[in-house]
Amino acid sequence: MPRAPISLNASRGARPLFILGISAYFHDSAAALLRDGQIVAAAQEERFSRVKHDARFPSLAVRYCLQAGDVELADVDHVVFFEKPFLKFERLLETYLAFAPRGFASFATAMPIWLRDKLFQKKLIADELALIGAERAAPAKQPFALKNPLAFSEHHLSHAASAFYPSPFDRALVLTMDGVGEWATGTAAIGQGSQLDIVREMHFPHSLGLLYSAFTTYCGFRVNSGEYKLMGLAPYGQPKYVKQIREQLIDIKPDGSFRLNLDYFDYCTGLSMTSARFHALFGGPPRAAEALIEARHLDLAASIQQVTEEIVLRLATSLRQQTGERNLCLAGGVALNCVANGKLLREAGFEHIWIQPAAGDAGGALGAALALWHRVLRAPRNALGAGGDGMAGAFLGPQFDDDTIAATLDRLGAVYRRLSDQELIASAAADLADGQALAWFQGRAEYGPRALGNRSILADPRRADTQSVLNLKVKFRESFRPFAPAVLAEHVHDCFDLSAPSPYMLIVAPVKAQCRLPVDSSATGLDRLKQIRSTIPAVTHVDYSARVQTVRADSHPRFHALLTQFHARTGCAALVNTSFNVRGEPVVGSPEDAFRCFMGTHLDRLAIGNCYLRKSEQNDQLASNYAHLLPAD
Repeated sequence: MPRAPISLNASRGARPLFILGISAYFHDSAAALLRDGQIVAAAQEERFSRVKHDARFPSLAVRYCLQAGDVELADVDHVVFFEKPFLKFERLLETYLAFAPRGFASFATAMPIWLRDKLFQKKLIADELALIGAERAAPAKQPFALKNPLAFSEHHLSHAASAFYPSPFDRALVLTMDGVGEWATGTAAIGQGSQLDIVREMHFPHSLGLLYSAFTTYCGFRVNSGEYKLMGLAPYGQPKYVKQIREQLIDIKPDGSFRLNLDYFDYCTGLSMTSARFHALFGGPPRAAEALIEARHLDLAASIQQVTEEIVLRLATSLRQQTGERNLCLAGGVALNCVANGKLLREAGFEHIWIQPAAGDAGGALGAALALWHRVLRAPRNALGAGGDGMAGAFLGPQFDDDTIAATLDRLGAVYRRLSDQELIASAAADLADGQALAWFQGRAEYGPRALGNRSILADPRRADTQSVLNLKVKFRESFRPFAPAVLAEHVHDCFDLSAPSPYMLIVAPVKAQCRLPVDSSATGLDRLKQIRSTIPAVTHVDYSARVQTVRADSHPRFHALLTQFHARTGCAALVNTSFNVRGEPVVGSPEDAFRCFMGTHLDRLAIGNCYLRKSEQNDQLASNYAHLLPAD
């Protein structure tokens, strides 16, 4: 991406300047739109296509962003892609050459795809944009053309920009870590004002993200989606394999830099993450998906989680000491490891930490657009938005008015009541206090992987059976998966030892001693799942921790009002908050998605806009139409 300054006023007068950012072709494709540097809209393609982690060009997300910004693609000033495909191809080719003749099977598999599609991504992107532009320009019969040539950022620069520019800091250290971008697997940057400069890089094949993903696949979960499961599984085990990991797999330096022993991994030359030597070291072949989880899998999860935390903490601490920076920003897939984030907050010595809520590749679309605005066009930073940062609470996706929602529900044959704001909050709080599981579909959709109170399933955290009921009868997922609490920001210290705001549910904090309950210390492994260990057992993980979301009235008024009502009724200032979806599906994107998920699960209530639905009131024939979606008891 060029760094020469470009006049912001050239040949456009007072017209706003629009930048469209795009990420695609790996996983979690997304689009983001800026108007004069302000974030107008951002969304993942999966929310529209209903394909989880959709990697295709985000044509539906682009269309949404243009609609939200009330702008035609032909009037967008700059379109920028989040990485550089030719650099990725260079890395791929050099890696194969370095390991030749090993890896020929992988080479033979990858090359046709690159030579047919990926190597020519510039043309692919241009063709996709031309389809959208021509479609939107069709009524006027005008030929479509981009105003300026398609621009390309770099993968980790996009991550760093997504972390620093929306943050509340004028200057900060920015740390990015993931699997791999072009060559970089992690970077450190310094941000000050509109300036952002990468000062240190870690390069492929030495990658903390790939190391964690190797253990993810070995324990039977999918890369780029199963890392959450491995993190959730870790507290059930003991870190018995830390010594083997440190002595055989990775050489960790005092400053947190490291080198992997590639004899144990197969991602450079093979078609899998781990090698036969890795399998021999840890006692057998990888666990098959859906196979029984053994004690060693719990211990492996605990071990790699501990090693990951050690590396992240060493890196951040040494960089703080070297740079003197007091604020830390995080992005990249590793930044979604909220247990490590909690350790950073408590132990790394920074005054403040801010994490991009769309920390993975979806956030690269936003970061690329922000990097172009600030680093290329050299525009100053914007005033901060609600919530103390520039992300508008991450509520940047589509929204639906009550008339549209009601029309959809009528078409589907749903039975509902249309309530006032006050009636809606009161009904929802009362039903939650009565033990009902409530789907909550309000306002704009969240950008990023977390449901933050607009596309959420909510429940009472005080009930001992809430976790198992939600996992098995609503989410249809593994019973060990923990749930997170959304808590009134002004009451967070009632139960949680958290020293900073956590609006994006990206920091794990200990549950306070006064809320803990004694348990049988002789229980081990997944048997500990059944223990009631606090006064809010549904959101207290096996190690007395919780992934906390703090909710403020100024940035999230309707959700705050619901929590306030629930607190007034129960004395509890928290609710279980999990994403509104079932296993294997993206978070619901439309009112029709919401109703289908409501009817296809054992959810009791649905609040969608100001329309309120009770499962027991739905027509028997309608219910039978969705019965096939329910799992057998």
